Amino acid sequence: MSDIVISEFMDEPAVDWLKRTFSVNYDPTLVDDPARLAAACAPARGLIVRNRTQVDAALIAASPNLRAVGRLGVGLDNIDMEACKARDVAVFPATGGNTVSVAEYVITAVLMLRRKAWLGSSEVLAGGWPRQRMMGLEVSGAVLGLLGFGAIAQAVAARARALGMAIAAHDPFLPADHPAWEGVENCATLEALLGKADAVSLHVPLTDQTRNLFDAACLAQMKPGAVLINTARGGIVDEAALAQALTTGALGGAALDVFATEPLPGGSPLVEAPNLIATPHIAGVTVESNTRISWITVENVARHLNA
Repeated sequence: MSDIVISEFMDEPAVDWLKRTFSVNYDPTLVDDPARLAAACAPARGLIVRNRTQVDAALIAASPNLRAVGRLGVGLDNIDMEACKARDVAVFPATGGNTVSVAEYVITAVLMLRRKAWLGSSEVLAGGWPRQRMMGLEVSGAVLGLLGFGAIAQAVAARARALGMAIAAHDPFLPADHPAWEGVENCATLEALLGKADAVSLHVPLTDQTRNLFDAACLAQMKPGAVLINTARGGIVDEAALAQALTTGALGGAALDVFATEPLPGGSPLVEAPNLIATPHIAGVTVESNTRISWITVENVARHLNA
């Protein structure tokens, strides 16, 4: 019987620290075996997950002693918050732990997609020499559009500004007098943002309002040749519509770290899309951020269980 179940990978020194005080079941394979996960959680008071473990009403019901859920990250769409609230289960996201990692990923993606050269390594190594086709664009003087302007987007903006980019953002939930808006164009609508941005980065949660927000009609509002980066949640972007926009050349490129279904299923329309960078939901995961997030999470869960 374990006090705390950990169903996905994390920094092992943080796990060892928990084991000094609690009985811990650390098994990253549990995420792929819901029945075994439910059985492991039956006696547990704490559960620590990343984004793949579905902490739904059924799992919560199967965990009568559960008091705390630690999230190794900040997105909460895999956790049934209403069910947790009804059972008085506290949920602890690792706020701030991956800000630097995601911000650096976004900036790297903007640079790669605008410049284009790095997307042709295999062709060059095969003997090709496509210099003219790979003559890309600078980021200096370009406009970075941010959908959502919370802490991570603000960190992206600071780095982009240092590269000479102008910043525009749309976030109706951030007060207009917030100091973060200084030097940033506050776009009243998403349409206004898309009409001026040379690169667009998404920083909003997956909700009923944002699901498939970037459909064919929305993508058509982007500037011709603009690039799109999504490190938020996969369901925000209509993947078939994005593949079509990339194939026709309406968009200059895209970087996706998140997908509607993860791992990406066979037959995805994205497989043949050109100028696409695809990574396995790792924008917020670096050696450094994994350490920060893990320690934030274990300290939060331990503090709550010891209260």
